[in-house]
Amino acid sequence: MKWIDYTTPHSVREAVDLLNDAGDGARMMAGGTDLIVQLRASAYDLDLVVDAKAIPELNELTYDPVNGLTIGAAVPCYKIYGNAAIRRAYPGLIDSASLIGGTQIQGRASLGGNLCNAAPSGDSIPAMIALKGVARIVGPNGTRDVPVEEFCTFVRQTVLQRGEVLVSLHFPPPVINSGAHYLRFIPRNEMDIAVAGAGVSVILDNGNIKEARVSLASVAPTPLFVSAAGEAIEGKPATEDTIRIASGIARDAAKPITDMRGTIEYRTHLCEVLTRRALTKAIERAKENR
Repeated sequence: MKWIDYTTPHSVREAVDLLNDAGDGARMMAGGTDLIVQLRASAYDLDLVVDAKAIPELNELTYDPVNGLTIGAAVPCYKIYGNAAIRRAYPGLIDSASLIGGTQIQGRASLGGNLCNAAPSGDSIPAMIALKGVARIVGPNGTRDVPVEEFCTFVRQTVLQRGEVLVSLHFPPPVINSGAHYLRFIPRNEMDIAVAGAGVSVILDNGNIKEARVSLASVAPTPLFVSAAGEAIEGKPATEDTIRIASGIARDAAKPITDMRGTIEYRTHLCEVLTRRALTKAIERAKENR
């Protein structure tokens, strides 16, 4: 059994220094629901685990209608969906935060950890992309902001460089006549990994789609932002025919593989179905948001 050091820094700077000194031999732990499992499976050869739970900036959870929403990278899911103001303002985000694992997992797991894990099936990532989430990163060279759709670069790989820490996630305030939704398909409740998932957001204007964003899970090496699907329906009426246009583009953009959870053909079909259903629900929510 290999010895792995564990440390609990109390500032972002301390965490950055620890990670920078250790290089590839260290990883940040937001909740541990992925990392601990991966260490047991020898997925990483680490010398150091850096616990984020004691760093104030990584535990920030603030929302106001002017500045929007800030979620620290280590904030557990239950605190997000347990906040009434956030539930009302960002139901599309709550869709994913409330289904990551079970109740016990949600007591530890975070959206930041889900993003840094960079699994194509990450349930929170399509919703964050749809809602124009921005990741704030701090490292040895300062602070930078990265759109969530650019954060994951390949399976379990991200834009994080040596010594960098994902500090928080930022979302613009919702506007009137806007709505979002995330849903996924799993083969059974006991297998809590999406065969495919779709996160979407829309803004309506007099019955037409002013803006739309579509993102998919589990059908490419990274969570997939299908910008063409949203662009194709902007300015069109919020009807079933318009929704079919976007869902068809989402289907064609998918690049799935065949594995134990589903075939290429099945996943491709699911992309169309889930995008259609998610858009229908998002439009319904937008009509209620006045």
